[in-house]
Amino acid sequence: MRHSARRPPSVVDRVLDLLGAFTAERPRLTLSELSRRAGLPLSTTHRLAGELTRRGALVRDEAGVYRVGLWLWEVASLAPHGAELRESAMPFLEDLYEATHQNVQLAVLDGPEVVYVERISGRGAVNVLTRVGGRLPAHATGVGQVLLAHAPAEAQEEVLSAPLKAFTPKTISSASQLRRVLADVRRDGYAISDGQIELISLSVAAPVHDSTDEVVAAISVVVPAEGTDPRTLVPAVRAAARGISRVLRAPRALRTSGEPH
Repeated sequence: MRHSARRPPSVVDRVLDLLGAFTAERPRLTLSELSRRAGLPLSTTHRLAGELTRRGALVRDEAGVYRVGLWLWEVASLAPHGAELRESAMPFLEDLYEATHQNVQLAVLDGPEVVYVERISGRGAVNVLTRVGGRLPAHATGVGQVLLAHAPAEAQEEVLSAPLKAFTPKTISSASQLRRVLADVRRDGYAISDGQIELISLSVAAPVHDSTDEVVAAISVVVPAEGTDPRTLVPAVRAAARGISRVLRAPRALRTSGEPH
């Protein structure tokens, strides 16, 4: 529940608490589970769940179990980093996947976290924790380090001033270390995150620019850490990121390609 404790929760607060009760681990919930996880009385939960079901935001099956409805997906696809970005990126993500047959990802920054808006993965690809719509702390991921490196100063300070969660012994866990890494990413134009989420994998990431040359997304390929020289992947990842940027009419990408602008 994210509403302020200084005022009673509004109807909107209650609805958002209800929708926030669903997670990737718990995508199907009974009414009593919804009530408990949202922190709402059972009668309130029943009334709001009924309204949301009538509007298509929730779906209730014959056993009385609720799940998120397609109407919410339709609304979410209208987000600034939604369908347009994914459609522009998909051909380049597919090319990068065909070149590596590993996990290829597209992510955007949301506060101190990255949200994965697209992912392609093969049967033999190294295991990853990410999923479409999933989140991870930005400081510990290649895409997150790319996005943070180009984020406004206040967004960077929000992350740098907070505790940095360690997933493995290799995870960046100090603000001074993260500052150095972000400076390197800005200088080099890519990030390599080796074993920071899981020791078995590493990622190579590069920025995607929009028509104002702002960094709006990042792409990465995640490969097995053992036996991989990440530097060999940098040209392909950067080329894919530039291709997406060209589709988004980024001036720097158009200059590189020689297209008129």
